[in-house]
Amino acid sequence: MEKPIDSEQFYINLKKKLEASDVWPNTYLYKFIYKTQDNQLDSLKDIFRSFKPEFRVIESAKGTYTSVSIELIMDSPELIIQKYKEVGEKIKGVISL
Repeated sequence: MEKPIDSEQFYINLKKKLEASDVWPNTYLYKFIYKTQDNQLDSLKDIFRSFKPEFRVIESAKGTYTSVSIELIMDSPELIIQKYKEVGEKIKGVISL
């Protein structure tokens, strides 16, 4: 069985991929999912509000989960990772996709 990758290693790998694949600033698409009953949309909006993002919100067919796509212009891979970490620290139960 493979050993799960730790979160810091995940961010190191993500940064390398972002640096290699794009020129910055550039558009980036975040995707998150949470249990609909937890209603985390306002918290996500607060974290990204200053970037004037476009939010797309879709509830699952049974209404159990809500997915949120956030498209915005980001200045660097470091800023992208900073926001992922901020979401993880401030909002419990949100899964980054």
